[in-house]
Order: sequence, then structure tokens, then C-alpha cells
Amino acid sequence: MNGPSSSAVRSPGPTGLRRFTTPRPPREERCELCGAPLAAEERHPHLVDTDKRALVCACGPCSQLMDRSAASPGRFRAVPGRFLSDPGHRIDDRVWESMRIPVSVAFFFHNSALDRPVVLYPSPAGATESEPDEEAWRSVLDATRLAAHLEPDVEALLLRRHEGRTECFLVPIDLCYELVGRMRLHWQGFDGGAEARADLDALFTHVRGLAREPRGSRP
Repeated sequence: MNGPSSSAVRSPGPTGLRRFTTPRPPREERCELCGAPLAAEERHPHLVDTDKRALVCACGPCSQLMDRSAASPGRFRAVPGRFLSDPGHRIDDRVWESMRIPVSVAFFFHNSALDRPVVLYPSPAGATESEPDEEAWRSVLDATRLAAHLEPDVEALLLRRHEGRTECFLVPIDLCYELVGRMRLHWQGFDGGAEARADLDALFTHVRGLAREPRGSRP
């Protein structure tokens, strides 16, 4: 990773990101909608509160109940669990540089509340937003077929420049904010430090193990 930027810090909301950026006290996690306890040893579902731009912890029943179809979206949208890869993407150095991202990893998603794409990258300050122009954003969408599969608010394109190439994945949005929180906790010095880089390597190894190439040109 490279050094941080002075870009303005943006987050999904005060509730959604805090759980990833501060040490958790020893307590039982509960569904933020109904109060039901969540199994500590299992990864529980998350919802995106599109009004507050925040992640919400949820139990399985609440996740299914509050989610809405794409044709009739509600305030809460369930974060899906799919991981897709595009080894044949065309995101080269020119495309990356047009996005004004000063570090080696970033994620992109469409924010329906703002009605525009959002580009974020991890830094010691948290999730930092890059502000590329519309042409630069279009160059990313045209360079990967994963853009046709991307669900607004709940999924993101996760990119990493590593060892002379760029990796491109479609992942759940909560994983991206978890990545931001982990980098913020472990960041040391100008370039992040060995611990942050090792954590980043481990996360991408996990993503590679889950990701599959999509079938067809549409979801």
C-alpha cells in the first residue's frame, strides 16, 4: 500500500462502520432490529440502511423480512453473500490512475441515496473517498463485466494493484467496510506497515477462495 491522501473521509454511517474500527468489548451481539442474540461464532447477516447510509447487524428472519426486491426497494436491503471474479478485466494503470486513488486497494459501489457511484479506499483515517470524474468512472465500468452484475448499495467492486497486476472482484459491501476497519486498526507508518499488509494479503486470499466467474453477461 502507498501512503494516505488528504481527501475527505466518508463513512457508511456512525453505526455501520464503528463496529469495525474500534475494539469490541466482551458482550453478546444482538440483532439491531428485533434484539435477538446473534451467534458469536458465526458470521451474521447485515442490512444496508439506505436512508442513514449505515450497516445494520441482523438475524436471519429480520434480514429476510426487511429486504425488498429490486423492483420495489425499501429502506433496508440485505447484503448478499456472493463473490465473483473477472480475471479477464481490462483495468490497467491508465484506468487506475484516472480514478485518483493513491493506495493499492479500493472499492466502488453505486449509492442509490446519492444516485451516483462512490469510490472509497482505506487509510489511517478510515474510508476515504476519491472523486473521479464521470469519464473515469465509466472507464472502470467498461473494463469489467462484473459491472453488469453489481447490485446498488449492497455489493462493491473490490480492486487491488499487487505484484504488477490488478485483481478485480465483486464482493458484499460489508466485507469492504470490514477491510477499511482492519486497515485503520493495524496501519503503521507511511505505507501501512507489515501487519496491515499481512492482513490485506489474508483477506484477498479468502476472497480468491470464494470467488467464481459469472455465467453470461447479465446477473
